[in-house]
Amino acid sequence: MSPAGRPRTFDMEAVLEAAMLLFWEQGYEATSLAQLREATELSSASLYGAFGSKEGLFERAVEHYIAGPGSVTDVLADEAASPREAIARLLHGSIAMQTDASHPRGCLIALSGTTRAPGEGEAGARKAVTARRATDRARIKECVVRGIAAGELAETTDPEGLTSMIHGFLLGISTQVCDGTPAEHLHAAADAALANWTALGR
Repeated sequence: MSPAGRPRTFDMEAVLEAAMLLFWEQGYEATSLAQLREATELSSASLYGAFGSKEGLFERAVEHYIAGPGSVTDVLADEAASPREAIARLLHGSIAMQTDASHPRGCLIALSGTTRAPGEGEAGARKAVTARRATDRARIKECVVRGIAAGELAETTDPEGLTSMIHGFLLGISTQVCDGTPAEHLHAAADAALANWTALGR
């Protein structure tokens, strides 16, 4: 219901999809309220009434992304997959998603957060993407720890170091995609990283 008690007259999913694509393409800071109004077809009153602010709309758009294209990283939570298989599906699935021509290239979580100095105006925007990156990193570490316990990785493996390597690769995909690196090169790089995982287990 709207603040006045009247039912909304717009399609929330369509609005979030439009906002997500715009933030994904341009980033948080570069996206203006005027562009958001045009993309979502909402008036200023409707936009503020539903989301409170540009920041509020961004937070909801990030949630929409995580439930959609960004859910590719949820494979890390699948304990039915072996640790190495989960990491392989994470990297190759992320590359496939980020190079898909049906939507903006790269990853909204990696590319669309604010880079300005800390301030109250963008606190929620920063928190939205930082929280997801933290979740992904924690899940990667869980896979690494499981890999050590399962004997896929040597007992001397540094969980934090390997986690940082994998998470850094994951975040770096976006930059390379936006620079035009072909998908096949990125998949080859993922295979090289996974070969390192196998070598560590020997």
